[in-house]
This record gives sequence, C-alpha cells and structure tokens, in this order.
Amino acid sequence: MDWQPTRWFTGIWLRYGFGLVVWLGLTLAAAGEDTLLTNAIDVISLPAEKAAQYIKVSVIGVVTAADPVLNGRFFLQDHTGGVFVDNVNGLRVKPGQVVTVSGITYPGAYAPTITGPKVKVVGTSPLPSARLVTVEQLMSGAEDSQRIEIAAVVRDARVDGNRLAIDLSTGGYRFRAYANVSAGYEPEPLVGAQVRIRGTAAEAHNRTLRQLIQVEIYLPAMTDLVVEKPEPMNPFARPVMPLNNLAQYRPDNSLAERVHVRGVVTFQKTGESLFLQDEHGALQIQSRLASGWQPGDTVEAVGFPSIENYLPMLQDAVFHKATTELPPVQPKAITMDELQSGLHHAEWVTLRGRLIERTVHPGRAARLEGEDTTTRLVLQGSNYTFTAEAYFGQTAAEREAIPLDSLVEVSGVCVTEINSEGKLKSFQLLLRQPGDLKVLQRPDWLTPRRLLIGLLICLTILLVIGGWSVMLSRKNAALNFLIKEREAAQRALQEAHDQLEERVKERTEQLKFEITARKESEVQFKAVLGERTRLAQELHDTVEQTLTGIALQLDAAAKLHQRQPDHSRHHMELARSLMAKSQDEMRQSIWDLRSRELEQFDLARALAAGASQVLCSTDTQIDFATEGEPRSLPEVVEENLLRIGQETFANILKHAEARRVEIRLTYEARQVVLEVQDDGRGFERDKVAGPQEGHFGLLGMSERARRLAGRLVVASQPKAGTRVRVEIPLQSAPDFNPMPAAGQKTLP
Repeated sequence: MDWQPTRWFTGIWLRYGFGLVVWLGLTLAAAGEDTLLTNAIDVISLPAEKAAQYIKVSVIGVVTAADPVLNGRFFLQDHTGGVFVDNVNGLRVKPGQVVTVSGITYPGAYAPTITGPKVKVVGTSPLPSARLVTVEQLMSGAEDSQRIEIAAVVRDARVDGNRLAIDLSTGGYRFRAYANVSAGYEPEPLVGAQVRIRGTAAEAHNRTLRQLIQVEIYLPAMTDLVVEKPEPMNPFARPVMPLNNLAQYRPDNSLAERVHVRGVVTFQKTGESLFLQDEHGALQIQSRLASGWQPGDTVEAVGFPSIENYLPMLQDAVFHKATTELPPVQPKAITMDELQSGLHHAEWVTLRGRLIERTVHPGRAARLEGEDTTTRLVLQGSNYTFTAEAYFGQTAAEREAIPLDSLVEVSGVCVTEINSEGKLKSFQLLLRQPGDLKVLQRPDWLTPRRLLIGLLICLTILLVIGGWSVMLSRKNAALNFLIKEREAAQRALQEAHDQLEERVKERTEQLKFEITARKESEVQFKAVLGERTRLAQELHDTVEQTLTGIALQLDAAAKLHQRQPDHSRHHMELARSLMAKSQDEMRQSIWDLRSRELEQFDLARALAAGASQVLCSTDTQIDFATEGEPRSLPEVVEENLLRIGQETFANILKHAEARRVEIRLTYEARQVVLEVQDDGRGFERDKVAGPQEGHFGLLGMSERARRLAGRLVVASQPKAGTRVRVEIPLQSAPDFNPMPAAGQKTLP
C-alpha cells in the first residue's frame, strides 16, 4: 500500500490534536474564573462564544443514549434537560446508568457540549420520561440532546450488522432513528406501520457552518419502538393502480399507506430511481435498493405516494418480478406543445434537434475514459433548447463520430420540471443505450460556425500585428520622456510624504493633548456636580427637617407659655434636643454625611423613631408595622429609605394635618418596600409646588429612588389623604454585596 502523507498527518491530528485542545481548554478554565455549571440545561443554553471559554462543568444525570457508533460519546439528562458528552474513546457507559461528569464546555458542531470529561458510574436509574413533541419542534433542532416522544410512519427500515436504521415520516417531514437489535432481526414488517418512538434527539450537521442538516433519534432499546398500527395487509396484495392515477383523486387517498403499481422498466439509476411505464402513463420511482432490472422487464413495485416539484412520485419502493408480462413499450414521438402542457413526464419519448454542445463527465469511480462516464448533449430544436444525458460509456472516437451541428434524433426518458400551474419550466432526456442516439444529417464542412471562427482568427492576427507595430514606434519615442517624468514625480512625492508625515505627527500630539484635557475637565465637572447634588439632598433631608421641627416646637412653646408653662417647657426641651441634634448632624454632614441613626438602630427602629420625633407635637396617631423577615440591607439602601421616610414625615407635619399615619416596611425576597399612608388633606399633583418655587422634597425623594433603580409612587387626592410607596430592588442596588453576612442566609 502506498504511504499517503496527508492521511498520516490527519490520523496524528485526530489522535493527539484533540487531546491537546482539551488540555489547553482545561488549563484556560483553571486559570480563568471559578464559574461552575451544574445543570445540563445551563450548558446547552450557552451561546457558542460563551461555550468556547471552557467553563467548568460538574453534572450528575442518567445516560439516555450511547450508540456504539459514537465511540464512547453519549447523551446525559438530569432534572433540567439533556446534553451531549464528547467522551470519545472514554469509559463506555450504557443507557440507564447514573453517572457524574466533570469537564469543560465546548461550542460543538451544532449545540454546546461537554468535552474532556471525567466519567464515573454511581448507580442505575429508570430513563427519564420522554416529552411528547410535534414534528415542527423536532425538525427545528431545538430538541437536540433531549429525550422526546413522537408518532410517525415507517418509510424504510434496514439492518446493518446489529444496528437498525429506520426512516420515518410525519407531517411532511422525514427523519431517521437508530436502535440496536439482535442478529437475524427482520425489519420488513415495520415498513408502512404507524409507530410511536421514544429516544434522544440528535442531528446531522454541517460542522463548518454549524447548521442542521438532518434530525436523528437514538432509541436505547427496542421497547422504545411501539407499533401502534401495523400495515393492514401485504401491499403487493393490493389492487394494481394505473401509473397515471397516483396523484389523482381517490376517496381512500393516504400518504401513509403504500400503493401497488406495475409497469415496464424504461430506465434505471441503480440505487436512486427506476422509471416504469404502462398503457396509461409513466412514473418515476425512488428506491435505495440496488437491482438488476433491465429495460423491457415488467416489474411490480410498492411504495409511498409523494409530490415533489409539483410532480407525482413513488418513494421508498421495493420491487418484485411481475407474474404477468406487459406489452413492450416503444418510444413516442412528441411535440413541444405537448411538453408545454406538462405531458409526458417519465415517459420514453423521441425528439429531434441539432447538436450544439457536448460535455463528458467521469463516473463516480473516476475510471478510465470510456467506462462509467456520462455524456451530456445540448440540442437545439425549432424553438427550444434541451439536454440529453447518455449514461452508457463512449470512447473519444465514438463521441467525435457525431460532430457538433449534426441533426440527431434522441430517444430517452423525459424528466420535466413544471411550475405550480402545470406549465413546463425545463426538461431533459435520459438515454439508455447507444442506439438511442441517431444521426439524421451531418453538418457541411464549411459551416457558418467554422467560417466565423476562421474570420475571427484572421482578424485577430491582423489586429495583433498592427497594434504591435504602433506600440513599438510610440514606445521608443516616449520612453525617455516617461522616465524623466517618473523620476521628478518620485522626488516630489517623497518630499510631500515627508512633510505630511511630520504634520500628522504634530497634529496627533496636539489632538492627544486636547482630548486628555477635555476628558479631565469632564470628569472634574461631573464629580463636582454629583457632590453638589448629594450635599443638597443630605442638607435637605437632615438639617432642614430638624430646623423645621425646632421651629414648630418653638411655636408650640410660645403659644403655651402663658397658659401652660409646664407644657411649654416640654416643647422647649424638645427644641433644645432638636438643636443639639441639628448641630451633630451638621458637623457629621460636614465630616462625611453619614447617617448615625443607622449605626445606632436598625432601619425599622430608625423609621419609627424619626416618625415619632417629627410628629410628637401633634395629635397624630402613628401605626407602624414591619412585614416579612427583617434582615440587614446594604447601607446605601437603608440610608436612602430612611431619608425618604423622613422627608415624608416632614411633609405630613407641614401640609397634611393628618389624624392617623400608617407606616409599613415590607421585606420581600427580591425587594424592600416602604409605604406611608395618611388621612390628611391631600393635594393635586399638578398643582403642587416644585423646584422652581424652591421646594425640592418630592424631587429629592424621586432622585433617591432612581439612584437605587427603584420606583417611587405618590398618590393623592384632595380630602382623601396621601400614599407614598417606594420599591427598591435589592439585586440592582448600588454597592450591593451578594455575600451573606455572618449568621444570615443568601437570598433566593
């Protein structure tokens, strides 16, 4: 055997190159982030770009399919779904085994997979229940690696060794299933049966484009193939149907049942198609079965009726030698008008035309010339052009014996292509033997074509000679002038290039300096603007509210001083306390503007204390409640919720004249909600004073909520009270720490 370097290097790559890729992927995964995928659905749902990052995987599941042809690869499914494990040449597993798989992700040739796995069998388990899917879902490829169930009709079944391959059809779609069977299994009874199969969906793919080509299903056992309705009878026992009746109306028409036809063989492509003809018409029959039928044999066939390219056809057919011989078939001379009407498809016909082109194509085995070749002829009729293909071997001498421009008569099987209205688009003839091509008239020696060719040759020679002479005479005269001009241009170009390079360099440095200065200015401006806004909010929410409380307490003390001195003293003490608190808050705001309430109390107690402190001088009844399980929140969330609450209490004190205030702090799984409801005067939202009038309360509350990606809702009507509700999502809050504090559980 000759040594083939390409095949040798390919074998080395397949053996060692893939292992190198897996090793590199494991190294990159170990050096990268510590992400670990533990569910099959997380792996198969990855985008290809993400799967190519070799993310670590550790899953446990049940082996749903492990066909021997996969060489150790298998499909695994857990409670979330299924995924393909590229365990090539690894531990051989079996369906029903529970395994743990540790590896890395890989984009795969169609869907993401697990590669470089370490597989360990830890037990056995019943296979997961198969999910019933439609044929559209299956053919879309979305069910790849999932265990599914579907009903279909068996179109073809064959056994190769111990492997059963079944072609199935349903809803106009065709797919294939595989199962392992024992030696001697006879698949013929399955053909034509309506079955229900359970297995793992896979796919044949174009690896370069990562595109789906064909859907396949792997059955772990023959028990997953259930015959719901066998073929009711031997199809060869059905009445013989005339060949032209296949696509005509019949009350019992069914694409799921085989029909029985009989005819004379007119042409055969072994393993592809067979053409039959009877006294009624002709039919193309597709079959993968190789046969030794010869033109003129009478055969019977059974197969599934189908329509392809608007023409009837029998698919997945099997053949028997007919017990009754039909009369021999002769080629029929036809007209172009008949072909234009869609007639004579698959019939043996005769046409005349002038041979205008001939090409030769080697056969599948690329043998010596004259053996297993196809000759394609292009013929011109009176008002049409068509092709004829001769599948019999011809030597070069035999082909040259029929020169171009000869008038010939060809007899062959007519294969037409029509549109949806039954009108002809194109056609060709398939020639069976050398006698199907006859020369009626050979061309004259001095044909118009040959004369034209001769004139063109002479004219070309004259043009070449004249052009060459002119070119030489001008070239010598202009050569020196061109050389001088080129040298001058090169010098000027070099000078311009040097100047341009210097200017570009200077301009680049200038632009870099300007861009850097502009960016620094923008950053400084944004920082100053942000700090000014934050300071304004902090002063409004702390000092202004405290000063408001002091003013209210002093007013109350002044009113009670004459009538009830003891009560006025109480208000004076409160004012003094608020003044001290205001000093502390101002000092702290100047220092770092951090809230001391949250360092002394939790959020609920801070809100309750703030409400009592602001509303203590009124007869307002405060109803405070906490719902859900209280827990520590991010500092920025607690700080802003407290400030929003304080602003709300101050507004109630200044504007609402409320008799009752209800405060609800709700801890939910993914958000925290603060709701304050009063029964005061209420207001019209469109008429409330805003920043233009110097009132920034509602604006500050809204800005705080938006800063935390939250939502602030203020609902009010005159004489119907006011409800303020703020919702803060915990996952999107700034500076949110996903790690739980000591003694706490992580949020779901």
